[in-house]
Amino acid sequence: MAANEKAQPGTAAEGMGVAKEGWFTELSTMWPGQGLSLKVEEILFQGRSKFQDVCVFLSPSFGKVLLLDGVIQCTERDEFSYQEMIAHIPLCALESEPKKVLVVGGGDGGVLREVARHLSIEEIHLAEIDEMVPETSKKFFPEMALGFSDPRVKVHITDGIKFVQEAPEGTYDAIIVDSSDPVGPAEVLFQKPFFEAMHRALKPGGMVCTQGESLWLHLDIIKSLAAMCHEVFVGGTVQYAYTTIPTYPSGQIGFMVCAKQTGKGFQMSSPRRTPPAEGPAGFPPLRYYTEQIHQAAFTLPRFAHEGLKDSLSSTL
Repeated sequence: MAANEKAQPGTAAEGMGVAKEGWFTELSTMWPGQGLSLKVEEILFQGRSKFQDVCVFLSPSFGKVLLLDGVIQCTERDEFSYQEMIAHIPLCALESEPKKVLVVGGGDGGVLREVARHLSIEEIHLAEIDEMVPETSKKFFPEMALGFSDPRVKVHITDGIKFVQEAPEGTYDAIIVDSSDPVGPAEVLFQKPFFEAMHRALKPGGMVCTQGESLWLHLDIIKSLAAMCHEVFVGGTVQYAYTTIPTYPSGQIGFMVCAKQTGKGFQMSSPRRTPPAEGPAGFPPLRYYTEQIHQAAFTLPRFAHEGLKDSLSSTL
């Protein structure tokens, strides 16, 4: 099927993980021995870009679902819990009001929408390698793609790693990386050279927030990632925060949050500002993020605290 063709309604998306019985099951070597299944009411779109398979189907319980290479990226029902937290944790914790922000990945526009709530921001860059993702989101997830119409937004269809590497030193107040798991092409987004490039591209006091895997499934990965971040963000702060989201593996996903050259007494868990609950005209209200949720996101369960206490900064 060509990249711009629409699958026939009601058919199975062969090769996209949808079973003939009308159920989609997400399986991965990243979480062996388990899977997440959603009933498929209708296939709305199926295509192939230069980089990946793209599929949208309708679930009776979670609304429209976006898959990339057979992996759930977002659903209408729960996308906000991830998008709001990965954006507002760094933007609300910054010591100074954000002016210039970069989103790497995030072609569905959800993170972009949340960044655009912050009216102090003057310029928002999105570096997304696959133009089919924003095109698909605009058509099937218009509420999530609202940020694309914001005049402050500049979309760059390019390799996000190269974009960061070529950014002038000290360009951004915050860099938010909405990446997939560290397998295949996305693995480099979890490696030291990329974090060094982001550190260089940040202003003093700037922050990076990246998708940071699940406490229940990937504690060793998180521990290694935090240790590497400490090597890069010398004199800064490295922390792990998390959110709950039912359609991600284990129902929980976290964020590695790193601050560059923070001032004395800086506490990442203490927000300094709150995004407007309503946002720009036409935006949905905030549905997950609050000041209290921000603070609680850094409080880890005992097993995770014990596993990560030597890898994270001593103060929140």
